[in-house]
Amino acid sequence: MVNTKPIHLTRSKMLEYLENLSAKPQGEEQFTLFIPPRLPLEKLTGMVNKVSASPAVSKEIYDICTGSANGAVVFRDRPQTVLVVPPFPIRDSVMMSGFEPEHLKAMLSQDYVIGIVLIRLGSYGMGVCKGDKLITSKVGTGLVHSRHRQGGSSSHRFERHRDKQMEIFFNRVGGHVREQLEPYAKQMDYIIYGGAWETIQLFIKYCPFLAKLNKPVLPTLSDTPEPRQDVLQKAVGRIWSSTVYEWGEQ
Repeated sequence: MVNTKPIHLTRSKMLEYLENLSAKPQGEEQFTLFIPPRLPLEKLTGMVNKVSASPAVSKEIYDICTGSANGAVVFRDRPQTVLVVPPFPIRDSVMMSGFEPEHLKAMLSQDYVIGIVLIRLGSYGMGVCKGDKLITSKVGTGLVHSRHRQGGSSSHRFERHRDKQMEIFFNRVGGHVREQLEPYAKQMDYIIYGGAWETIQLFIKYCPFLAKLNKPVLPTLSDTPEPRQDVLQKAVGRIWSSTVYEWGEQ
């Protein structure tokens, strides 16, 4: 068995990859699985076992699916197995014979409207993309001191001062978020956050607009560096990227 490293493909590259899969001759041992996130373990195990991959491959497919917030699509054609973690959630669990990538191609062809909020203490980036094009954006910085490592009364004064800095920063950024995202709120399909999750959660408490925004949330870009315009632009590409795993039996 050969297990390649995960391949990260952009929107256009993934569509090209699926076209190549579609071009393969249809065979009796071909299967396609659409596996939504949080599928009951018994059902997930049953679906994975039906593709008749080796036990080792089945175990890896199982582990990837249970760890994916968007689910996965599996294409099986002995001796090859391909698993795709898509950029958006799979809605229904389906197993069918043959290669059936049309649903995945349709998902990637949709120009979803996505709100983006990247925040770290002292810097922020936000915007809206339609498809993989950024249509509005804003980035900036603000003063928030790092934590004080010494004890004593001076430390308590510093922490109170830092809390005030955070409050001012979050309130200001919250205003910018509303300016950028509210005009697109009704047509928005998803929202995604980037940065440390603890900071994101705290920020949302200071931003009534986000707290009330009832939109599906995509997996957090937790490893986002300090937001700048180029970081925001790269985030759009990451949002639309798919991850592909390939196994070939020897």
